Amino acid sequence: MNRNSTLLKRVIGGCAWLRLLASVGIAQAGPITFNTAMPVAEGNFVLREQVLVMRSGDDPSEMARDMSVNGLISVLGYGASEKLALFGALPYLDKELNLRQGGESIMRSNSGLGDLTLFGRYTLYQNDLPGKTFRVAGFAGMEAPTGEDDKRDAFGKLPPSLQSGSGSWDCFAGVVATWQTLDYQLDGQLAYRNNSEANNFEAGDEWRLDASLQYRLWPAELGAGVPGFLYGVLELNVVEHEKNRLAGNTDNNSGGTTVFLSPGIQYVSKRWVWEAVLQKPVVQDLNGSALENEFVLRTGFRVSF
Repeated sequence: MNRNSTLLKRVIGGCAWLRLLASVGIAQAGPITFNTAMPVAEGNFVLREQVLVMRSGDDPSEMARDMSVNGLISVLGYGASEKLALFGALPYLDKELNLRQGGESIMRSNSGLGDLTLFGRYTLYQNDLPGKTFRVAGFAGMEAPTGEDDKRDAFGKLPPSLQSGSGSWDCFAGVVATWQTLDYQLDGQLAYRNNSEANNFEAGDEWRLDASLQYRLWPAELGAGVPGFLYGVLELNVVEHEKNRLAGNTDNNSGGTTVFLSPGIQYVSKRWVWEAVLQKPVVQDLNGSALENEFVLRTGFRVSF
C-alpha cells in the first residue's frame, strides 16, 4: 500500500471517528478548567466529578492570612437534543481561614454544600471537515442560593468568603469554540458573570478568557485495539474580578486580574476520562490587600452513559 493510500484511509477513518464521537456517548478529551463546544449525544448523560484543592494567602513578608479550600464538584450533563445540552453543578466545600494577629493565631472554618448552578449550552455553528470539526456554542445559566449563607462560629458571623453559599441569585453567559482534529483539540471561551447583592454584600462581577490545548501523546498513530488515549493539556485562564461592595461601599482590598498557566494530563478511554490540572498564577494584579492565589489543583473523572 503506498503512502497516499495510507493517508487517505487515515483521513476517512478519522472522519468516521469524529462523527461517532458526536453521535454517541463516547468520552473525548476536553478542557479541564472550563467548558467545551463539543456536544453531549442526544439522550445521553455525562457525569463529571472533580476534586478541588485551592490555596491562597498574603504576601509572605506579611504572614497575616492564609485560606484553604478543599472540595468536590459534581456536574451532570444531559443531551436534550443534537444541539442543546443541559447541565447542573453542585459543590461540597471545606473552607478554612487562618488569621495571625499580635502573635496569636485564629482559625475560622466552615463546610457544606454550596450553591446549585444550572445552565444550558446550544451549538450555534458547526462545520465538519475531513478529520476535523469546528463548533461554536453559546451558554447561559444561573447560580441559585442553595448553600447556607448565615453560618456563625465563636467569633460571630463568618465572612462571605467562608460561607458555603452566597445568598444571591447570580447569572452568567458566554461563548465557547472548539477545533478538534485527530491529533489535538483547541478550545477557547469568553464568559461574563453578574453577581447580585445579598446580606449587604455584593461580590464583584467577573470576566473570564480561557484557552486550552489537548495534544495526543499516546498512541503516536491511531489504530485498532488501543484501549485509551493519553493527552497532554495546557490551559491559559485570565480572570478579571471587579471590586466587592459591602453595605453599599466599595471594598478597595478586593478584585483584580489573575492569569493562570495550567498544565495538565488526561487519559481517555471509551466511556470515561481521568484528568488532572495544576493552575499556577503567572500574573496577579490585585487591589489593595486582596489575597493572592498560590495554586489551584483539580483532578477527577468524567464518564458518559
